[in-house]
Amino acid sequence: MSITDEPADDRVYVRADALRSFVAELFAAEGLPPDGALTVADCLVRANLRGIDTHGVFRVPTYLKRLRAGLNNPHPQIAVSRVGFAAAHVDGDNGMGAVVGSRAMGEAIRMAQETGTALVSVKNSNHYGMAAYYVLQALEAGLIGMAFTNASPAFPPWGGRAPFFGTSPLAVAVPTGTQPAFVLDMAMSVSARGQVYMAAQAGNAIPSGLALDSEGRSTTDPQALIDGGAMLPFGGVKGAALSMLMDILGGVLSGAAFAGQVGNPHSGFDRPQNVGHLFICFRPDLFLPRELFLARMDELIVAMKAQPKAQGFDEILVPGERERRNEAKCLAHGVPLTRDVFERLNKETRLGVELDYTIQAANT
Repeated sequence: MSITDEPADDRVYVRADALRSFVAELFAAEGLPPDGALTVADCLVRANLRGIDTHGVFRVPTYLKRLRAGLNNPHPQIAVSRVGFAAAHVDGDNGMGAVVGSRAMGEAIRMAQETGTALVSVKNSNHYGMAAYYVLQALEAGLIGMAFTNASPAFPPWGGRAPFFGTSPLAVAVPTGTQPAFVLDMAMSVSARGQVYMAAQAGNAIPSGLALDSEGRSTTDPQALIDGGAMLPFGGVKGAALSMLMDILGGVLSGAAFAGQVGNPHSGFDRPQNVGHLFICFRPDLFLPRELFLARMDELIVAMKAQPKAQGFDEILVPGERERRNEAKCLAHGVPLTRDVFERLNKETRLGVELDYTIQAANT
């Protein structure tokens, strides 16, 4: 890897296609088939493109470590069982989360196109990256998509003090006509847990009000959180309740791990994660003609954007609109990687992975 330009903000700007190819080569070198390696790489790089760096290539070294430890199956025999007219159950066979998740969402899309609606439950999966990645697949197929997942313990049930439920992101995508599509992707915590690991990796503090240490005291030290502390749910009891719902839909329903038993991808190197997911897809023309539905979505968004703006706001955005703009910017000018993330990726080339090209900083 080489750097041709040193950006003023000390970040390395990498062409998205080069970064995707490089990451795919790393996973292929660890035994993933080319299509699976590319799926994982695409999921991670798409997160960086959309500005969700906590679920981007920052996670590559951890994913590789789990593969090397035999904790992820590089060649899963993913089993899909049609269990109802519009329902399927997927056993991910401990495959990479992005591979399992993409297969399951693909099944949901095909079923929804056939029946109008689809419900796909998944067990024996792993951390699947940015939740929006899957609902964007539904959106590109012209469908409404929803993705639920559980996750390893991060914060306590309301009234507790020890980590039990996960940050468990929820994602929903709804198509529109000419206006920006509605794409919601939100964790149940005040902030994504990946931000804590990124802060610890870079030696930075985290904002107050995000986490507690092992004694239940507020902390800005990311390591204090990692070493037995707990994150805080957004909205207090409401976020905590939604996280429990995610554990029900992702874990209890599917047969995956639940009730605090999902393995931690960063520190649980003694066993597979057994994450559970739930994907829902349905056609937007079930109750109205498609064009009328899209026109009504546009009408809603235009009316919303025309509302009086609060002090300090120049415009009102649709959920996902900021990420869409960020993606367009990064495709044009390169994906910005912090120096520490770039250097950790660079180290992987010194662990037996030889590439016949370099990742270069993009011209901005």
